[in-house]
Amino acid sequence: MKYLRLIFRNVVRNRRRTILTVLSITMSLFLISTLKTLLDELENPPATPESAKRLFTRHKVSLGVMMPLAYREKIRSVPGVEDITTYQWFGGVYKDPANFFAQFAVDADRLFAIYPEYRIDDPSHIQDFIKERTAAVAGVKLAKKYGWKLGDRITLKGTFTRFDVETTIRGFVDGGGSENTYFFHYDYFNELANSANEIGTLSIKAKSAEDIPAISDSIDSMFANSTAPTKTESEKAFFLSFVSMYGNVRFLVMSISTVVLFTIILVAANTMAMSIRERTGEIAILKTLGFTPGQVLGMTIAESLVIALAGGLLGSVGARYAYGSVDFNELSQGFLLHFVVRWETILMAVGISILVAFTSTLLPAWGASRLSIAEAIRRRGE
Repeated sequence: MKYLRLIFRNVVRNRRRTILTVLSITMSLFLISTLKTLLDELENPPATPESAKRLFTRHKVSLGVMMPLAYREKIRSVPGVEDITTYQWFGGVYKDPANFFAQFAVDADRLFAIYPEYRIDDPSHIQDFIKERTAAVAGVKLAKKYGWKLGDRITLKGTFTRFDVETTIRGFVDGGGSENTYFFHYDYFNELANSANEIGTLSIKAKSAEDIPAISDSIDSMFANSTAPTKTESEKAFFLSFVSMYGNVRFLVMSISTVVLFTIILVAANTMAMSIRERTGEIAILKTLGFTPGQVLGMTIAESLVIALAGGLLGSVGARYAYGSVDFNELSQGFLLHFVVRWETILMAVGISILVAFTSTLLPAWGASRLSIAEAIRRRGE
């Protein structure tokens, strides 16, 4: 206990410097925890038993190139396929360019069969959505944000198209990331587009997750020599392909984290070096009282560990609870369904804190612990 009291006294002896050092480590570990969580969310989108059975088919060249709509029925006959729907992106805006959210033209009668995690406010509204050509269902958070009610007429102004989509809300959905998404009829979209029955993306439900590799190979082989070859991949792989459009995100995150970590070590090393230089006389007194070099080294490193761990825990645990109070699904318009700092990330932050403590303190503490009593007193007098 006497060692612990001595360690804590030394930690708080210069409160301003200790607080500033803890805050610098806190902000650095907060940033690293944020970047690690972002990488986790982008590389590991939430998976459910149902999402594990879904695939997406698109043109092999890119998402912007259309495929014949006739592919839908051909794919439906592929062994292992349970169901299929169009899933056509429509990049429209609502009233103002700032009001941009996910919008998809789908087969209304197949949507809820393929996406059972989508929950509608009233089961009867599914039939209302199916029967009316211009009907739509909106995510509950979109409805709350814009004050939409059942029966409201919503016009989506085309940005990538030359036409607008005018729809009537017949229901509200949530669950499975649908809270910020807007769905309307593909047949209506196709009629407005006059697109010669073309489609950009098809969403497929397999009978089981084990059927996915065989289905992907069968579909892509079927259209390999056509004018519109396809690329079929699991839902997870499909969403990860969007992340790849931003470049090497992992390399960017790791690069930033490395720079931040190096900066923390420099700041902590400078702080501990200053602290040890100021206490050379005290080190001489400790040795006079019988403290061994190992005990002096251990106490000095322990001081650094207390400061670094305090900053690391404040930064990582603070990030967990700070982001836990933010609805990232709404903030990112459905791009990030969750943003939770995992306990594994907090443990990583603790490991980084220990690394910072040792690397920043070991050399100056080792040198100070090896000073003779006479040398320590002489340096104190300089």
